Amino acid sequence: MNETFITRQGDKELQILQNIHRRDKIRQRDLAVIAGMSLGMTNAIVKRLVKKGLLTVKKINNRNIMYAVSSTGMEEIARRSYKYFKRTVRNIVYYKNSIDDLIRGVKDAGFSSVSLVGQSDVDFIVEHFCGKYNIAYERETNGTASAGRYILYSENDVPEKPEEQNAGSLRDILVQI
Repeated sequence: MNETFITRQGDKELQILQNIHRRDKIRQRDLAVIAGMSLGMTNAIVKRLVKKGLLTVKKINNRNIMYAVSSTGMEEIARRSYKYFKRTVRNIVYYKNSIDDLIRGVKDAGFSSVSLVGQSDVDFIVEHFCGKYNIAYERETNGTASAGRYILYSENDVPEKPEEQNAGSLRDILVQI
């Protein structure tokens, strides 16, 4: 799981559980940096995880505490990870179907090529469907229009002056989830 996508409070709990499970010794300060939270917020989450029975705490000395993920915590990591996996698969299917519809529509509208402008996380899906529908596919940097060419802006690229009849954006598809 890519930890940069984890943002909600419950997700921070999962991130903390996973990092404690992966490392033998980890300090709250390190957890705070990894999770991108304040030390106080990290402390509050760790206390909540202990109260829920997901973490155990062992005092080593006056300055050091050792955390361990309990068996209940392991079950919670598995449950939440499975939930994220299911959501990711559902999103991929949605992206695939939406891009399929888009490229099929481009073909039906009479375009013979698609130029993808900008870096995209789903460019391989666009390229796949262009091949499926026998449409030329190319990477583009400036999005200049020409006859028979459909300009497709990546989800990371915002066009200055989009051509409404021969241009579209992956952002419109990807932000709907």
